[in-house]
Amino acid sequence: MVRQPLTDLGGFIREQRERSAMSLRKLAETAGISNPYLSQIERGLRKPSAEILMSIARGLSIRAESLYEKAGLLEAAELSIGVVEAIEGDPLLTKTQKHALAEVYESFVAGAKEEQN
Repeated sequence: MVRQPLTDLGGFIREQRERSAMSLRKLAETAGISNPYLSQIERGLRKPSAEILMSIARGLSIRAESLYEKAGLLEAAELSIGVVEAIEGDPLLTKTQKHALAEVYESFVAGAKEEQN
């Protein structure tokens, strides 16, 4: 069965949670939000803030920017995919190190863009 790409934020979060074999309750606890609120986000009934998206991303061990893009907070062109892909592809780094390094890089890029404006 060929799976269609997910286009909505809630479906993307659910997909990532299921890939991580994480229950809704566990992700909600890890992200510091209630089970019903996370369920509403996954079903597309609520649009979470950037802060909540960052908490969810940390709980899923994914980049917050991927959620920001799905939520329409970032344009795909704004992401520095090449550098982040290189970080994620480095076999010498642990999963935690890759995640931390990607977040630091992206925060530096965001800061540089703010300084330019």
